Amino acid sequence: MLNQNMANREVCDLIFVDYATKKPFLNLDFANVSTTELTGESVFAYGGKGHPKRVQFAGERGGTITIETQIQSFKLWQLITGGDVSKSAKFVVRKELVTEDGSAITLPETPAAGTVSVYKADDDCGTELACSVTGSDVSLTTSITAGESVIVYYMKEVTDKVQRINIKSTSFPKNFTVYGDTVMKTENDEVLPYKLTAYKAAPQSNMSLSFSNSGDPGTITITCDLLADSDDNILDLALIEE
Repeated sequence: MLNQNMANREVCDLIFVDYATKKPFLNLDFANVSTTELTGESVFAYGGKGHPKRVQFAGERGGTITIETQIQSFKLWQLITGGDVSKSAKFVVRKELVTEDGSAITLPETPAAGTVSVYKADDDCGTELACSVTGSDVSLTTSITAGESVIVYYMKEVTDKVQRINIKSTSFPKNFTVYGDTVMKTENDEVLPYKLTAYKAAPQSNMSLSFSNSGDPGTITITCDLLADSDDNILDLALIEE
């Protein structure tokens, strides 16, 4: 088997295990591309006429695992960012509503205190209309034409069925042990399981989220630096004969 020629045309499924706790963190079985690169630094001793290279020294062994995926998950974002997860979120809401009597507006929910801004519909984000707020009821200080539309902005807080990642300047990703699984095909038409183990992978804190209404679905790229563990292990590549 060791002398067989083989090729690959299948992505790796990857299991990320928390390096510190040894507990599974993420099953990433939805990638389109997974690339493993090994790196090293070569330096040379020179000597003699013409300054030729005489002795080579190798060091700074490392590498990267790079994953490209169009499918994303909240857990994947957490893996990249190292952010804290919470069960509440605040965001600004825009509503176009009608004042039936020219002075009263009822919002569909209670806004966060002190966050309501009201504008005439034909002056969106222009001159703010003074108002007072009680619960979800908004009263305009100066009445406008009955039945006229207004634009209302306010802060909404959600505490049910929501997940939020809070990313701070002090947030850093965890280290992981990564187990990869794919197949290799030989010239003898055998399909052999191929296993990859990255002993200590550190996700880079780079993430680009693109949102577009045309073209292919957005792709997110995750790059992990390969570090040596406490036993100097960096990477295992295993081919299994069945």
